[in-house]
Amino acid sequence: MISVTKLLFSTEYFGDTLRYSQHSRGARNGVTHGAGPVVVWNSTRTCNLKCRHCYMDSDSQKYQGELSTSEAKKFIDDLAEFKVPVLLFSGGEPLIRADFFELAAYAAGRGIRPTLSTNGTLITLAVARKIKEIGVGYVGISLDGLREINDKFRGKEGAFADAMQGIKNCVAVGQRVGLRFTINRHNLQELDHIFDFIEAENIDRVCFYHLVYSGRGHQMVQEDVTPAESRQAMDTIIRRTRDFEERGLAKEILTVDNHCDGVYLYVKALNENNLPLAEKIKTLISLNGGNRSGIAFAEVDPNGFVHPDQFTQHHTFGNVRERKFADIWTDLSNPILRGLKDRKPLLKGRCAVCKSLDICNGNFRTRAEAMTGDFWESDPACYLTDAEIGIANSK
Repeated sequence: MISVTKLLFSTEYFGDTLRYSQHSRGARNGVTHGAGPVVVWNSTRTCNLKCRHCYMDSDSQKYQGELSTSEAKKFIDDLAEFKVPVLLFSGGEPLIRADFFELAAYAAGRGIRPTLSTNGTLITLAVARKIKEIGVGYVGISLDGLREINDKFRGKEGAFADAMQGIKNCVAVGQRVGLRFTINRHNLQELDHIFDFIEAENIDRVCFYHLVYSGRGHQMVQEDVTPAESRQAMDTIIRRTRDFEERGLAKEILTVDNHCDGVYLYVKALNENNLPLAEKIKTLISLNGGNRSGIAFAEVDPNGFVHPDQFTQHHTFGNVRERKFADIWTDLSNPILRGLKDRKPLLKGRCAVCKSLDICNGNFRTRAEAMTGDFWESDPACYLTDAEIGIANSK
């Protein structure tokens, strides 16, 4: 996760203390030495929508074998013991679980910051109040465009209107809320409108996700943006983030799942001859360390299986029903988990020779595996030129 706001303006938000810390350098099992990773718990696969790019391949049916309330509390106890700082409740649609509020409150009581990733369609005013009352730190609501475009992606007419009401309800009760927007070829032209939207609706935060080829998202490979379009998207995000700052609007702008975004910001600052900004950006993204799936980021699926992140559920390290999460996360017998904790010698292609490898860490492994069959090959979503990554032009 790259905080464009932090890199450009040094504005501090909660997650920045985890992303840009001197104490995180060299940490192999968590966000910092002595702490566990941020954990995404896909608490259910059931969902009231059927999104085209869903990495969980979720739908409305009831799935068997999901962690019970008592099993989930034991899992949360283990996370607290491992000093996990954040537990992100995701799905499917996590608000479908009847025990969501009980479990989120339980996590908060154990010193773990609960956050929520939701499609927003089930957030009534009463639900928004309860979310705030139990101490949910942040609600991320997924939108992939405005009205017709969003409804097409979400597989349900009226999904935008329902999510919009959920956002308004969060804002009304003072619950911190933001958007989650997955960039693809169909909604690239919506980026400016999204910035207008969050300003008009008084929304605190927006995360722009790059498409990962996992679950139903694997069917959208041909609908992903080109390298040129990725640069266009970043230019829009940078321009509008600067506009918000110049007008004194406190908005947290982030990009997710493509760590060459940080390098691109650094390169742009150099090209603009803004050396102080370039050095500040380089320092911060060096502290961040690039992609840290398997290190500072983990996922547990509805049935309790542990994975390096929510997009890489085809690689499994153990089950929290059978072993404590910490024991699974620190066990290096699995070659993928061991490799992720020290991946640089294993990387191939452009990633292996990139001069920014220390600050990108090879980007996203699942995209590389999806396109090449090799987990350690280059990430095809890297849009930096050969010159920008330090490879001599062959022509």
